[in-house]
Order: sequence, then C-alpha cells, then structure tokens
Amino acid sequence: MQFDALLLLSFGGPERPEDVMPFLENVTRGRGVPPERLAEVARHYLHFGGVSPINACNRAIIAAVETEFAARDLALPVYFGNRNWHPMVEDTVARMRADGVRSALVFPTSAWGGYSGCRQYDEDITRARVAAGPDAPDLVKLRQYFDHPLLIDAFADAVRTARQQLPAERRDAARLVFTAHSIPVAADAAAGPPADGGRLYSRQVTEAARLCAAATGFDDFDVVWQSRSGPPQVPWLEPDITDHLDALSAKGIEAVVVCPVGFVSDHLEVVWDLDNEAAEKAAELGIAFARAATPGTDPRFAALIAELVAEQRAAAPPRRLGSVPGYGCTRNGELCAPGCCAPPRRPGR
Repeated sequence: MQFDALLLLSFGGPERPEDVMPFLENVTRGRGVPPERLAEVARHYLHFGGVSPINACNRAIIAAVETEFAARDLALPVYFGNRNWHPMVEDTVARMRADGVRSALVFPTSAWGGYSGCRQYDEDITRARVAAGPDAPDLVKLRQYFDHPLLIDAFADAVRTARQQLPAERRDAARLVFTAHSIPVAADAAAGPPADGGRLYSRQVTEAARLCAAATGFDDFDVVWQSRSGPPQVPWLEPDITDHLDALSAKGIEAVVVCPVGFVSDHLEVVWDLDNEAAEKAAELGIAFARAATPGTDPRFAALIAELVAEQRAAAPPRRLGSVPGYGCTRNGELCAPGCCAPPRRPGR
C-alpha cells in the first residue's frame, strides 16, 4: 500500500498562560465539567507557567521518527495535528492537501481502545477531512499498539531504572503499581466492538501491565487509575492512585514503583498527578516513591512507529505480545465495527 505522509495526531495542550482556559474549554465542551474543576485543572497548568509538556514531547517524537525513517530509507514527511489546541488537525490536514498529499497514515498518541483512546481520533479524522474539502487526503489510522514488544520493552526498562532509584534496603519489597487515565465506568463498559463484550480499555491496560510486570520479574502488581475529571456523581474507574497509596500504607508497604503505563509521554497528568500529588502523598505516608519514565523519549518508541508504518504498507501480520484483542486500524474515520466504542452520553441527552 502506498502512502505519501504520516500524520501524528494528538490531544494538544496550551503553550502560554493565556491559552489555558480556552484549551480546557475545548477539551470539556459539552461534558458538564463543573467550573470549579476547570479552575483547579487550570492551576495545574499555571504551576508550570501555563505550558503543557505534550506539544514539546510530540515534537521530540516527530524528530526521532524522522531520524528513524531516514535510517530506514523511508521517504515519508511527518505532519503534526491536535484535537484541542494548535496545531489543530483541521489546519494540518488542509496543509497536507495543499502540499499534494493524497494518502497518509495516522499515528494516534494513544495505544488503547475505547471512545477517548480510539474512536475520538476517528472523529478527529472525519472532522478534519470535511474541513479540508473534497480533495482531502485519504487517512488510514494505524492500529492500537498497547502490547507491541517495543512498547513493553521500553516500559520494562523504565521500571527497572525506577526501582534502582529506591533506597537499597527497600527495593526488594517494593510494590509495582501501574496507572492509566481513569474514564467513566459506563465508557469502559462500551469500549470495543459490541460483540467483544466491552471493557476493552481496562482489559488492554491490565494486559499491558501484566506483560510489563512479567518482563521485569514482578510476580504481583496493581492497576490503578488517575486524573478523573467528571462530575462527582458519575462513577469512574477506581481506585485512584492516591487512595491506593493509603491502602498500601495500611498494609505496611514501604516502597512503590509507579509506572504510568497508560501514557506514551510525560503529559501534564503524569507530571502533576504523579510527580506532585502522588509523590507528596507517598512522602506523607513514609513510602519511598519512584516513578518510571514514559516511553516517548526512548528510541524504541520511534522504532515502534516505523514498524507500524512498515506493517501497514506491507499488509504484514502485527507484532503483538498479548492475548487481549486490539483494533483501531480504520480508513477516513470509519469505525472498527458498527457501534464500536459508543460515545458517552452528555448531560441533557
């Protein structure tokens, strides 16, 4: 299969203090998020000068991918578009059309199934192509990659490195805790093709955690959640990381390695919710705390993207380690299956 370009499609984030509230309003439009919650999250961004790390992380990933493509003699330009902040995907796809791109692959910076992790990227693609007009390029989204060997290897090495950061006398008894972004329980129940039984997101996160734990020699581990943002009356996946630290302390656990397996790079949720809130909670409890790095800066992540591109171009079998289903490869915003990853109900609907 022939493609003219690669589009890295991501969430987006503010890069100036004055962008913070407009960005958050874009993210939460129609979701019924209380204004006080928006103000609280805005303070997190302003703590870092109003700059989210996500765009810089993505530009670094793109530079690494361009280097990887050059090493493989893969002549594909790499474009960058976001859902919620500049560069907006609509503008990027319009530029691709103007540059003569007829067909491109799309790499989403989410490894997962579910509405937010997969279907919403299809909606981004559909919206951007409509905005670009009848000559918009064909856009083929690459598959979910939560159990790709290179991703698991990068996370496993990060866990090993983090464990070495703990006090020597506490390393052997350290608890391994994996985190991912929480979503509403109802959204998780609807994640995946209906025939697959739902809960695709939480199943994939747990599978990635299992593979990483096995690779690092941990016999047991925990999967917890972070960064919930919805109305308090709506059930979300639990336990939250800070509540879980309380539970571990009550059991006498004195050290933890926290691996943000649900994130490909150091988004604000990682550097605030883990490096600040969770780390401070652990310190209050007397728990030694080490956070594993995300894989976006690891050379294997750029190699993973190149492998997915080569796999799609050659229609080759996917390289996977796990047994939980993976989907996600679609054309021009089509769904993986009818009814797949139904969007969440909005207030008043």
